Parts: sequence; structure tokens; C-alpha cells
Amino acid sequence: MVTTTVDLRSDTVTKPTESMRAAMANAEVDDDVLGSDPTAFRLEAEVAKKMGKEAGLFVPSGTMGNLICVLVHCEIRGSEVILGDNSHIHIYENGGIATLGGVHPRTVKNNDDGTMDIELIEASIRNPNWELLYPTTRLICLENTHANSGGRCLSVEYTDKVGELAKKHGLKLHIDGARIFNAATALGVDVKLLVQAADSVLVCLSKGLGAPVGSVIVGSEGFITKARRVRKALGGGMRQIGILCAAGLVALQENVGKLKEDHKKTKVLAGELNQINGLRVNIASVETNIIFIDMVEGSKITGEKLFKILKKHGVLVMLVTSSRIRIIMHNQISDDDVKRTVSCFQQAFAGVLDEHDN
Repeated sequence: MVTTTVDLRSDTVTKPTESMRAAMANAEVDDDVLGSDPTAFRLEAEVAKKMGKEAGLFVPSGTMGNLICVLVHCEIRGSEVILGDNSHIHIYENGGIATLGGVHPRTVKNNDDGTMDIELIEASIRNPNWELLYPTTRLICLENTHANSGGRCLSVEYTDKVGELAKKHGLKLHIDGARIFNAATALGVDVKLLVQAADSVLVCLSKGLGAPVGSVIVGSEGFITKARRVRKALGGGMRQIGILCAAGLVALQENVGKLKEDHKKTKVLAGELNQINGLRVNIASVETNIIFIDMVEGSKITGEKLFKILKKHGVLVMLVTSSRIRIIMHNQISDDDVKRTVSCFQQAFAGVLDEHDN
């Protein structure tokens, strides 16, 4: 009988720590829609400072944050945004930029490392002389780390080049930095450098940083003023949000420094799993806290069966396809949890564990 669970479905599954709960219970609050929640002000200012931007705005989710940023930069319906064909905004955010904003997505192929070729980005920018035929290009979006590429990191040099391209053509640059602190940690650079070319950045508090709820978007004072209005229109204006922001402040103070250990455990786990006959992990792609595990052709266990076996024995993972599983590390996974996960995988392929075992 399994009594404890190793939850590797995502880094969004963490529970608030005792210090977060204490901060939330004691948070100084007021009505944020009226512009007077002091803890929200502190969090927004802190994130903006870390990103080297003028101002910030707390939003309930990363999806809403990305949507707000796209809508502010693409104020006129029929505008176009250039983004990766395998990006989170394009794949996993319910088509919100088109449905709610009338913004046309122009996709460019994401390379295995999460980048888009600079030449292809530039070739995708619409010729303004043909504005009667084409949507008007207004924005480029990057994602760092790039989740569907396995948590790969976009470098300072690459991001700066995209920023130079945007400025050359009079465009804005938005970075979906849901795991931007993971990227900064893995690359060993100040997070400011990773976003210095961006006009806006989304920072998620409830992924690698382990807070229970929320994201912060940052940019210029003028950008955030517009973003606040869009947030209200989308139903994202809340009242005493200091309760949530307090946990975000603790996450910034206590959990950014833990990301390096998360990455270390991820690489250990990836290396062990890659040794199992029937599994394959692209070790070179494991840069941060995400692992994609593929079933080798001819493997005696399908991804679906492996998923069920692991769940039965208390290890939760994400089934991506019938032959691919995803694991995401977070700071509430211990070294013993990693060992237990490896053991369950090994025993599943050795035929010791089964999905119907009691």
C-alpha cells in the first residue's frame, strides 16, 4: 500500500512552505483594484528591480500574463505576433491571443534548443508596403526556458540579437519567462541580462519558485499602466492580493537559490533513467529541471503502461504521448525521492512491478 507520493508531474504541484503560510497569514493588505495593497506593491517592485524594468503587475496566472502583454503590444486587432511553433503561448494557452485579442500568430519553427533562427524571424516580418494584404507585425515572443524543448535556456547573446532585430524593424519583444530564474541559474548569469532586450517579461511564481499562485509581468511604467487596464477587463483585478503576493516574496527570497539543486537532481535522475534498457533520455537537452523520456522502439512497456505502473506505486509523471513521459523537478523532491523514482522505473522494466499489483 503506497502511503507517500513522489509528484513529478510539474513544478506547479508544490505546497506552500511554513514560511509562506506565515507570511500569508500576516500579510499587510488593502484593495489592489483601488491601487492600495502594500504587499502587492512590494512584490511588483521587487520583481521589476530584479528584471531591470521600471514597474510590475501581479496577475493570477502565466497564461493571463502572456495574454495581457500581447494585447498591450498589439493594441489594434489584426496585428500579428511572431512566435515559436512549439511555444507555450501558441500551444497551451487556448488560442487566447486570437480569440480575445484578434492577434494573428505567425509561427516560426523552434529548433531543438528552443531558439528560432534569426533569419527566419526576420523573413516572417511583414512588408509594411503590403499592409492592405497582410496583418501588421508588431511583436516577437521568446520563451526562456523553453518548456517543450526540455527546459532549454536561451542565451543572453541570442536574446540580445532578437532584441536588436525587433528594434531594427520597430517591433516589441516579449519574453515568456515562466522559468526565467531557472535559465539564469543554469547559465550562471544575472537574470537582468537575460531580459535586458525585452520590452516586457512574464515571471511565474508558482513553477520553479514554488509559490502557490500567481505571476508578475514587468516593463515600462507606461506599459504597466496599460496592462493594469487590460487585466481588469480580463477579470484579473482582485482585492486583497497581498495574501498571495506575500508567498511570492518568500519564494523570491528562499527558493531562487534552491534552483541549482533542482537542476543537479534532474541531471542525476536523467542519467540514471537513460541507463535503463528500453528508455532513452537526450542527456544533452537536460539543462534545467525538465526531462523528456522516450520509449525505445520495440520496448516491452508502452508509455501508457509505464505511466500506470508508476502511478500505482506512488510516482506521478506526465504522459505526453503514447511513447513519451515528462518529468519536472522541484524543490520539494528529495534525494530519496529521486532514488525511489529510479527504482520504480527499473523494477517496472524488470517486470517486478505491474499496474495491477496490490
